[in-house]
Amino acid sequence: MQRWRGYHGAPVGWGRSVVTIGVFDGIHQGHQAIIGHAVKRARDLGVQSVVVTFDPHPAEVVRAGSHPAVLTEPARKAELIEALGVDVLCVVPFTPDFSRLSPEAFVHDVLVEQLHAALVVVGENFRFGHRAAGDVALLERLGRTFGFGVEGAPLVADAETVFSSTYIRACVAAGDVTAAAAALGRPHRLEGVVVRGDQRGREIGFPTANLLCHRYAAVPADGIYAAWLIRRGGGRAGNGGQRLPAAVSIGTNPTFSGRERRIEAYVLDFTGDLYGERLALDFVSYLRETRGYEGIEPLVAQINADVEQTREILG
Repeated sequence: MQRWRGYHGAPVGWGRSVVTIGVFDGIHQGHQAIIGHAVKRARDLGVQSVVVTFDPHPAEVVRAGSHPAVLTEPARKAELIEALGVDVLCVVPFTPDFSRLSPEAFVHDVLVEQLHAALVVVGENFRFGHRAAGDVALLERLGRTFGFGVEGAPLVADAETVFSSTYIRACVAAGDVTAAAAALGRPHRLEGVVVRGDQRGREIGFPTANLLCHRYAAVPADGIYAAWLIRRGGGRAGNGGQRLPAAVSIGTNPTFSGRERRIEAYVLDFTGDLYGERLALDFVSYLRETRGYEGIEPLVAQINADVEQTREILG
């Protein structure tokens, strides 16, 4: 997959293409359906498929301080998009100037002049241009003017809920990693670097890897979880790496009157050193809430129970 920074990255002689556009945070099942349809239509037409996405998140530029929690970091998002068979990932820097492009200017400058769109595939709730003034109906009218087709992909839902990044963020924030995984089509993942903590886990026989994540990362609600810890493989975290079962605690460690919220993973049956490694956690199941204990013995007994439950869930 080719990766372009900005829509001016198209090489000389670039031909027609099928384009799909969106933030695509999470690459959830709805995103997968839209991108997959674009890839199929590109192959039908014998042209290249292009995914246009944005960095930083448009909300941060349009309303400073409103950056939503991020479900997939840029490198992970690119890996997931590539796995769908996309030919080109075009990441457009979302600047204040770019945000002020009218819908008509966006279509002309990006889709027509640079990407030579033969077909544009978007979700039925797609909005674009300054103040999100453009919708699918306008895109279709502009397509007739400039000579490209438009296909709207229906939203993907289960029996009760339309899958969206907003819905998945709400699931993660509530600790419902099972519902988040159902919408994503895979477990919710956190990535970060292992840093040194207070060493209390080591002192009581449960050494933990303390994960330092990006400030905008979508961190699940405080609680205890069963998760897979993914060690770095031949490349980025989770890319062909080692998968290890882990019991994960998120919270302030109330037994020891902690104040700083932390993500601590106890890796089952593991004795190695993880400090400084970039790792990922794939959350499988919520086990229980965090709580304080009167002394070390009841805490250790509860951790042992958490570990056994984790072992059962992860098999």
